[in-house]
Order: sequence, then C-alpha cells, then structure tokens
Amino acid sequence: MIRILFRVLGHEHTGPVRRTVSLMLATAVVEGLSYALLVPLLRALFGDTPADAWPWLTAFAAVFAAYGVLRFSSDLAGFRVGIKLLRGLYHRLGDHLARLPVGWYGAGRVGEVSTLAGQGVLQAMSVIAHLLAPSVSAAVTPLTIVAVMLAFNWQLGLAALAAVPVVAATQVWTSRSMAAADEERATRDHEATARVVEYLQAQPVLRAGGRTGERFRLLDDSLHDVQRASRRTTLSVLPGTLGLTVTVQALFTTLLALGAYLALHGDVGAAEVLALLVLAARCADPLLSLSDVAGKFRAARTVLTRLDTVLSTPPLPEAPDPAHPADHTLEFDAVTFRHGDRTVLDGVSLTVAEGERVAVVGPSGAGKSTLLQLLTRFYDVDAGAVRVGGHDVREIGTETLMSKIAIVFQHVYLFDGTIEDNVRLGRPDATAAEVRAAATAARLDEVVARLPDGWTTPVGEGGTALSGGERQRVAIARALLKNAPVVLLDEVTSALDPLNEAAVHQGIERLMAGRTVVIVAHRMRTVRHADRIVFLDAGRIVEEGTHEALLTRNGPYATFHHPTPTPPHFSTPAPPASATP
Repeated sequence: MIRILFRVLGHEHTGPVRRTVSLMLATAVVEGLSYALLVPLLRALFGDTPADAWPWLTAFAAVFAAYGVLRFSSDLAGFRVGIKLLRGLYHRLGDHLARLPVGWYGAGRVGEVSTLAGQGVLQAMSVIAHLLAPSVSAAVTPLTIVAVMLAFNWQLGLAALAAVPVVAATQVWTSRSMAAADEERATRDHEATARVVEYLQAQPVLRAGGRTGERFRLLDDSLHDVQRASRRTTLSVLPGTLGLTVTVQALFTTLLALGAYLALHGDVGAAEVLALLVLAARCADPLLSLSDVAGKFRAARTVLTRLDTVLSTPPLPEAPDPAHPADHTLEFDAVTFRHGDRTVLDGVSLTVAEGERVAVVGPSGAGKSTLLQLLTRFYDVDAGAVRVGGHDVREIGTETLMSKIAIVFQHVYLFDGTIEDNVRLGRPDATAAEVRAAATAARLDEVVARLPDGWTTPVGEGGTALSGGERQRVAIARALLKNAPVVLLDEVTSALDPLNEAAVHQGIERLMAGRTVVIVAHRMRTVRHADRIVFLDAGRIVEEGTHEALLTRNGPYATFHHPTPTPPHFSTPAPPASATP
C-alpha cells in the first residue's frame, strides 16, 4: 500500500513521508522499551526493599516523557505532512485531469471524479495524518514488548512470540474476507453519486416530461443498493473482529496460565510474572485495534488504487521540442477520427487560409463540432493530421496552441465567481480598461448596467444566475479580451431569442474581424457572409463554396437550408356510432 501511496503522491513527496514513518517507528519502539522498565520496577517494588524502586520509577518517567515528546512530534509531523500532501495531491490531480483527452470523460466519469476529488483525496491523505501512527504502533510496539519478554523470561517470551503468526494469520484472513465487500461498497457509492449528479442535471427534462417519479425510483434503487452493500460490509466485519478478539484473549489467557505455572513451580518470581503479564496486556490493546485500523486502511487502499488508476491514465503526449506556428492557417489533411466503433470523420481534407472565414454546416451528427475539437486538440486523430500554422497540433505545446485560439461554445459554462472574474479568464493580466472595452464590444456592458451589483454580480455555478444570451455575451467578451488570432465558434446563436441573437451577432462580428475563423452554425445570418461554406455529411465533405454558389447548384446545402415542407396530416375522426350516414 505504501508503494501505491508513493505513486499517487509523486516521487517529490516520498522524502517527507519516509521521515515521518521513521519518526513513528522510533516512537513505537520507545513506547515498547518504556514498558520494559516495568519489570525491574515491579520486581523492586514487591521485593524486600521497595525503596529500590525509585531509580527505576525515575527512569520509567524519563523514558515515558521521551515517548510523549516523540509521540507529539510524530503526530504533528503526520498532520503537517498530510496537509501539505493534500494540497499537492489536489494540484497533481487537477493538472492531470486537465491534460487528459476529453474523450476520457465518458459516462459515469463525473460521479467518479467528483467522489475522488472530494471525499477520496481526503480519505487517501488520512492514511498519513490519522492511520500511519496507530498502525505502526499496533505492529511495532507489541513486537518490541515481545523482545523485552524474551530478554527477561524465555518461556513467556517464546509463548508470546508464537502468538505473532497466529494474530497475523487471523488479520490476513479478516482482510481477505472483507475485501470483496469493501469493493462492492465503493462501486455502489460511485454509482449512487453518478445517479445523483444525473438526476440533478436532468431536472428540466424530467419535469417537462412529467417523469420525476420514475427518476426518483432509479435514484432510490441506487441508494438502496448502497444500503445493502453497507449491510453486507458490516456483516463481513463481524467474523474477523470477533475472531481477532477471541484469538488475542485466548493468547493472553494462555500466557496467564503459563505465568501462573512458572510462578507456582518457582521458576520465576511473582513480581516478574506480574510485570510480564502487564506487558502482555499492553500488547493486547494495540492488537485489538488492528481490526478497526485495517478496515480504514482497506477503504483508503481502494481510494488510492482508484486515484492511481486515474493518475496512470496517459494524457495527450507533449512534443519534446514543441514547434511554434509560423502563421494562422488551419489544415485538415485526410483526417479520420473514430469515437468507439463509430467513424465520426472519414478522410476529411480542408484548408483555411489566414484571415479567412469558413462556415461548416450539415446535419446533426455529421462531425462539425468534432472538427473544432480536433483543432484545439481535445482529441488526437486516428489518421491524417491537423495543422495550425504549418505544424501538426501534436507538435505544438498545449499552452502555445491554446494561446492562438479563442473558442465560443454553444453551451457556455461560467465559473462560480463574478462577471469580471469570468471575463478575465480570457487574459488574467488585462487592465480594467481592456476588460471594459471587451465587454462593450460584446455588448456585455448592457447586462452589467442593469444588474444591481454590476461587475461584482455573482454568476452562480455554471452561470445559472444569467440567461443564455447573457452567458454568450460573457463568453464573447472573454474571447475578445484574449485577442487570439484564430476564432472557433460552435452554434453560438442557435438557442437565443431575437434580441439576444442580434446583440451576440454584433459581438461575433467584432470578434471575427481580422482573424482566421471557423464557424459551426445553422443560421443563415451567421454563415451567409462567410468566405467559404463547407457542407459536411456523415463525416465527409460533400460540397463547398460561397453561399450564393451553393444555392445556385441546388445541392445538399440548398436542400438543407430550404427543405421541402411536409404538409401536416390531420386524420378525419370517425362519426359517432349513433350518427346517421
């Protein structure tokens, strides 16, 4: 488990963890040795001259004080290292998630990642802050006490030593019997989290369809599965916990009987027997805690394994010697891209000259948005190449590539902050005047002017405090502030009312001025003024040209924008049975 922990934390953090573990080991050994002084202390106390116990009592107090200092230091080190690593792990996980291909975020990933990033990371770091010290103490202190018992009386020492493999075997059996139940519980927890997220996101659709009752049942079923898994986990704990308790108590009873036998036959003094039995009893306490500590360790190991799996997922590879685009031309060279078993793009070749505006249109599922995602390297192609400025995007560093591109999506996501915070994401070091200028160009200033808190108005998680048109204006202002030479627009006006569409369209015109632009849209107003229109169908380019030229050809583009209307069909109701024909 420690190896998994080191892999999850990264090599740069192994040093502090090793030092903390070493301090905990020293603390556990000193604790065991402090109890060793009980043997001469009790021997002197119950001997002919009890006053001889004072030096041993002083030594015991000194060693116990040293143990207290070490224990405080090791616990404090565990908390400090745990907190430091908690922050480091959050950063490492966040950086890694940001580098994973978008295709990795499939069904169920939201629930899994939210659980790992929240409760999972905290549970993993509890290993260092809360579990390492008691687990080291439970293992090392009893072994130290056994060594002390061997030094004072070999018979009782050997009996205690013989108990070690019995306790270890019991603990291993307990862990194995609970592993399957722990895994099932973790799986059910992830499924329930995904159901909760799904249920919350689907509220508008469910309410519009009047199916909230059905969705309640689905969520309720997943929560019942968690309840049943928890019950099975609890039941699987009982045999191991009872078995360990019975084993430890039986071994202590055996030592008690052996000590009594040796004392009655004069092989050892009563005071020594009493001291050694106190040591044996002290061994029992940490051993009995093994079951609880081991259960927490198994839960933490499950989380660490999941974190390790995520962190081991290979990100999109970065070129060792990143190239820099010579200009702002865009090129798709015989690009083929597959998503699962489906071929989304099939041998697409397209060149967009610097400063040119190209609109991509076509039916839903044709692969239009995928073209934009390949340009931004959200995915890597399966065949062919996507080039920016003459260089394959796989040869360009991610930061360099994204600095060249501004994207405005159909569904704008705003972070839970103020309007100004979200605009500044385009260029965090922009001046206030530059932010205001970008907002004015996007007509966002009209929105800010009517909000009570102006620029400091919170937008809510995802931008829920703003309308769709207002969110689009924020996105356009953000893109204008970024001032990137390449602009990608994905259906930015498809779901807006006429007033917001007009405002957003003006902002788009300012955004596109003097830039290389690729537009995915259906609205004639958006595409008709493009320098070139590309019609995409079933992952292939079937037609391209200007708006007027494509309408003249009367091909797929003309049909797409002027579909043949289908007259409505109204069935004539049958006359009532009592009607006279």
